[in-house]
Amino acid sequence: MAIERIVIVGGGTAGWMTAAALSRMKAGHRKLEIVLVESEQIGTVGVGEATIPPFVDFNRLLEIDEAEMLAAVQGTFKVGIQFENWGRIGQSYLHPFGTYGYEIDGVSFHHVWHRLKQAGDPRPIQAFNLETMAAHFGKFLRTPDYESDHLPPMNYAYHIDATRYARFLRSYAEARGVVRREGRVADVALDGESGHVASITMDDGEVMPGDFFVDCSGFRGLLIEQALKTGYEDWSHYLPCNRAVALPCEREDGSPPALFTRATAHSAGWQWRVPLQHRNGNGHVYCSEFMGDDEAHAILVANLAGKPGADPNFLRFVTGRRKKFWNRNVVALGLAAGFMEPLESTSIHLVNTGINKLVSILSLDGVTQEQEDAFNRLTAKEYLRIRDFLVLHYSATARDDSPFWNHVRTMDVPDTLKEKIALFRSNGQIFREDDELFIETSWASVMMGQGIQPNGHNVMADALPLDQLRGEIDGIERSIRYLVEHMPSHADYLSKYCKAEAG
Repeated sequence: MAIERIVIVGGGTAGWMTAAALSRMKAGHRKLEIVLVESEQIGTVGVGEATIPPFVDFNRLLEIDEAEMLAAVQGTFKVGIQFENWGRIGQSYLHPFGTYGYEIDGVSFHHVWHRLKQAGDPRPIQAFNLETMAAHFGKFLRTPDYESDHLPPMNYAYHIDATRYARFLRSYAEARGVVRREGRVADVALDGESGHVASITMDDGEVMPGDFFVDCSGFRGLLIEQALKTGYEDWSHYLPCNRAVALPCEREDGSPPALFTRATAHSAGWQWRVPLQHRNGNGHVYCSEFMGDDEAHAILVANLAGKPGADPNFLRFVTGRRKKFWNRNVVALGLAAGFMEPLESTSIHLVNTGINKLVSILSLDGVTQEQEDAFNRLTAKEYLRIRDFLVLHYSATARDDSPFWNHVRTMDVPDTLKEKIALFRSNGQIFREDDELFIETSWASVMMGQGIQPNGHNVMADALPLDQLRGEIDGIERSIRYLVEHMPSHADYLSKYCKAEAG
């Protein structure tokens, strides 16, 4: 059956990102109706305020003016994630968005660096990463502002107010023909023959039919789970944190917004700090088996940079994913599809890539089994790769100061992660499969940052003359130092490029 009406159930970041992207389909299909149903009475989670670089491309695809968007959402720039107290208490490292150096004669830079380190070079690998050095000195400049073949690119993402971003995209989508319907969904009707969702009934009795539905209803999974009984794959044996408390605060210490999201490990979980232009977003992710809500809230409040700006928002979740992301004529995105804690800012990213796959696979001629199978296979693989990367942060630790850290340090981990760790430990090799999200630098930065050091390096690095290698990496270090020295501060750049009004 042809798809003439798409109904998105749920607003928030996931719903309005979906609506904005699908609204571009109307340009070539004027008769296509896109309706988004949401209720002002149902709050959104709204804690996903940190993004990663592919999100920049999402906004570019929508032809959104970057400066206008950042001003509207009180956004700041982000070049990585700072991890504190993960490998050991008192230690910290940055997972940067860019690469360490560049390949030399086909050999990844961290192998070259390891060879020179063994030859006595004292420089840390972080000195050869632009994003790390810029973050350290609080400097920022976009690549288009200095584009040069002789200087490395600046890879970045954003910190955003998720509620403001959803509001921004709502205006974008409605201007392009998306219709918003206020109200709660009271019932879901299935087609007796196909088992597809035929319609939803609103709390005022209105019946709203649709040919295709996108479930953005959050943890409830109103369509994908409550109506279609899809099932859920529980990963809490690998990622046991199952609670969070979120709390925005003023930034009273007068410090400029950092260029990174801060993830600070505590005794039974970790705390995030997301710096916006006028406030910080904060939250404490923890495991209820090892910590109660009151203690988690107290730890969060004790580590804020200013006065709380709202009441605490307590969340409960089970890490994992739906057994199907696309079931019959329903695709689940955002929290309706699954949940992995925001340790590497992947929540909004998974919405982004889910939308990308949906618009690539979906045909308005109708839903096919091949479309459903391809979407589910590709999405499941993506979730698994991200899951392994998150598990690495917990398992690669020397912490033994609390029952929680003793548990995650000694727990069994997926075989796919065991293999990655063993290969890196033996000779620094990092094998990535297909188009998995995290690059070699990501894996190397977390492994080395948390104590997994390579015993050797790629043998091809030994074929390169040491003098040549020293000359290459000296040039990389000089280029990065020159660029950082000539960058404005992050605060000055924000003030000139995308300053938001207070409030």
